[in-house]
Amino acid sequence: MSEAIERFFESLPARAPEVLRGLLSGTLQIELANGQETQHWLVRMRPGEIEVGRHRGPADAIWYSSADLFERLVTGEAQGVAAVLRNESTFSGNVVLFLTFRRFFPDPPGTRDPREVARRQTGRLA
Repeated sequence: MSEAIERFFESLPARAPEVLRGLLSGTLQIELANGQETQHWLVRMRPGEIEVGRHRGPADAIWYSSADLFERLVTGEAQGVAAVLRNESTFSGNVVLFLTFRRFFPDPPGTRDPREVARRQTGRLA
């Protein structure tokens, strides 16, 4: 498993209060394939809180991905929804869990908030 993926999962509990603001609760099983080996991550999400484990368990949704693609996701080099639409990864179960979890991924390098760009163009920095 790559160091970037390990750091990503380790960072989730500290980032959860900012990302998980709604009333969503559920469990997402993430299966990362790397050749003949599959790594399992069980992510339990609740409002403002997340628990991460390195095991399989009952889940409301399952996301299958290659470890290489997932590393590109955690570094901002790929987008989760685009990967699913291109059939590079698959998802089953409660889609809201997937859509919420993807908010933990960073934006692609060089991405700027369009509101900030508009403020700079109009001369307002507030």
